Amino acid sequence: MDAADERSVVDTQDGGGMIERFRNEFGFIKGNFLILVLSWILMDFAREIPGTYYGLYVKALGGSASIVGLIAFTSLITQALVQFPGGYLADKYGRKWLISTMTFGVAVAYVFYALAPNWQTIMIGSIISSLCLIYGPALNAIIADSLPQDRRGMGFSIMNLINSVSTTPAPLVASWLFTQFGLVRSMRIGYSFVAFAFLVAGLFRLRLRETLSDPENINGRELLGIYPKSISEGLRVWRDLPRSAFVLFLTNIIGSFATGLFQPIMIFWIVDHLGISEVNWAFIITTLFVSMIILAIPIGKIIDRTGKKRPLMVAYILWILLMPLFLWGNFYRLLVAMPLIGVLQITLMASSSSLMADLVPREHRGKVSGSTGFFTLITAAVGQLVGGFMYDNISHALPWQVQVVFALPSLLITFLFIEEPKEEDVNGE
Repeated sequence: MDAADERSVVDTQDGGGMIERFRNEFGFIKGNFLILVLSWILMDFAREIPGTYYGLYVKALGGSASIVGLIAFTSLITQALVQFPGGYLADKYGRKWLISTMTFGVAVAYVFYALAPNWQTIMIGSIISSLCLIYGPALNAIIADSLPQDRRGMGFSIMNLINSVSTTPAPLVASWLFTQFGLVRSMRIGYSFVAFAFLVAGLFRLRLRETLSDPENINGRELLGIYPKSISEGLRVWRDLPRSAFVLFLTNIIGSFATGLFQPIMIFWIVDHLGISEVNWAFIITTLFVSMIILAIPIGKIIDRTGKKRPLMVAYILWILLMPLFLWGNFYRLLVAMPLIGVLQITLMASSSSLMADLVPREHRGKVSGSTGFFTLITAAVGQLVGGFMYDNISHALPWQVQVVFALPSLLITFLFIEEPKEEDVNGE
């Protein structure tokens, strides 16, 4: 064998080894998870285009920071009210039909955003969208069902990665539309694209495979009286789960209220208070998505190898350390803060979601997701309403200053009261 032939054999072996390593690392991205990944790419990219200047759009249609908070409050309360029945339906009648049908409904809701003559019409669209998000518990359940236990950290991190990859150019597209067409017209174009994207995503999701064993046939008569029963079962399910699952649920509630405080006022703080231009804001938020692209897979690997509890605690510590960068922010400090927000978001979401999936058996995942969704959405709704009120009536800085009051207790609760299950004790596999 001459040198050229030997190099050819080595290259073939190396290539085969790389393919095998890639298959071992990412072979779980198939079936349901692959379909969801494709639909997320399209939906998230589309949604982030008008999302870049959403607060300014509401303001241009007669709103304010308080109105943004009010719309968010109404939307989240509506979404919360459908979480219990959503979880019950997912565990009784299956996940697929709920997810695919309601995705089409969200597409219709965004037409109201695109055509809105005033902020009240946006509120109507947000209510319709929130009602359709009854499929949230089914979506969370089908993700947990479709991911192997030793790849959940990676899987949930990839969800963040897909969100980041698909949305990275979105603020730049929004900025270009803004400069070409002005605020209102560019937002109408953006929301029209969002409606189209959700329509296409709904078609993708018709190909999902049901993961619930022996789902019952849908009983229209029973659906009329489902609400009381779904609430009862959504609350009772916690008695059948480990204490750590309920403690994790409590930290999720605390976190949803805390983040709700600054979500409706973020762009007002950045643009109006700190004096950063709309175009520079688009560049700043792009760094968030870029950091999530780079870090999603490494963070997911760390979570799968080291466990979920320690990364969760690191996320809370980072949460506390980040607040001064926003309180005394300028363009350069925010360029530092946004990538760290990406680390925080990936770590918190992936570790919390994968830990909950480990703790909850398959047959209860819909109900647990519905119950968790109800209370976290309620607290997020209250947080957004309070955050908007704080900004307009008390202090622009207060929603940021109180973050430590919530992040520190969550850190201590996680450290003291959450125990990870051993691999052989992981539920629902």
